[in-house]
Amino acid sequence: MSASAPVLVPASASDLVRLHAAARFAADRHADQRRKDPRRLPYINHLIEVAQLLAEAVGDSDVQLVMAGYLHDSIEDVGVTYEELQGTFGVDVADLVLEVTDDKSLSREVRKQRQIEHAATISRRGQWLKQADKISNVRSILESPPADWTVERRLDYVVWAGRVVAAMPEPHPYLQGKFEALHARALAAS
Repeated sequence: MSASAPVLVPASASDLVRLHAAARFAADRHADQRRKDPRRLPYINHLIEVAQLLAEAVGDSDVQLVMAGYLHDSIEDVGVTYEELQGTFGVDVADLVLEVTDDKSLSREVRKQRQIEHAATISRRGQWLKQADKISNVRSILESPPADWTVERRLDYVVWAGRVVAAMPEPHPYLQGKFEALHARALAAS
């Protein structure tokens, strides 16, 4: 984890300032994390893609959701606490991140099953955040898969991601269209 100065966001800050503060926070906290693709791209690229997908879907009507896109893996992957997110970005953003956070103390198989079950019960905005995350992950598997993943493992992920998204009762139409097209391409390529 990067040892950087804390990001301070005044309560009166504009949405644009708060959005950039979330991006900076994510970049700082995930600075040492890399994707599993052959180029070992910085993890922040994934977070930017998720935030961008959400911005495309909701425009400027839900800046907190886009902020959560930048921050969605911070509790799960780099040890940020709910309280830290709440104190820096507010309850709404912290709740969205917590809603999509996996319990890493569980086995991968249990976590995968819980994501399918949980997708049906999380908030509509949480579903949209999870949709954007799955779009980014499936795109990565399709375009630049982890070097050590077999074709079978890639296909398993793509099928599972489809099950997670299919369990969502209120998917975002824009994100759903993107996911379905990408999912079909990934299945055909496997």
